[in-house]
Amino acid sequence: MSDTRDRVREHTAQEVNASIDDAMRDRLFRYSTCSDQEITARIEALDREWDIERYLEVLAPTFALTGVLMGLLRGRKWLLLPGVVLSFLVQHAVHGWCPPLAALRRMGVRTRREIDEERYALKALRGDFSGLPPDAPRNRITRVDAILDAIRS
Repeated sequence: MSDTRDRVREHTAQEVNASIDDAMRDRLFRYSTCSDQEITARIEALDREWDIERYLEVLAPTFALTGVLMGLLRGRKWLLLPGVVLSFLVQHAVHGWCPPLAALRRMGVRTRREIDEERYALKALRGDFSGLPPDAPRNRITRVDAILDAIRS
């Protein structure tokens, strides 16, 4: 069974994955000319960013508990909501996909691996690693692409 973060990307429409990747690449281009303090601030923001798993872990029980509460207060038909939500959660655990995932991905919610890619690329831009191209090449587009290639390989 493959890693959940990979399975999320596998079950996400290619244009959505491309949009998320392009947005990250654009941010890296912007940060390639920023100071170390600005890069550090962005890395700290990434440390606080919720990934897709965290969203699902919060949303599923929130909707399930809402359904249980409404079932107690308003009628048994509300008990269908926790059943549906929990079946989505099981589906996600087994297959790496569930219906809410598509909506979250279209809203730009990223996997932990996607967030970590940006974090490590920023650290490389800042010069934290040896063996990655912190200074060369000087062209910022080539530099960001070289760093992303090194991180992904």
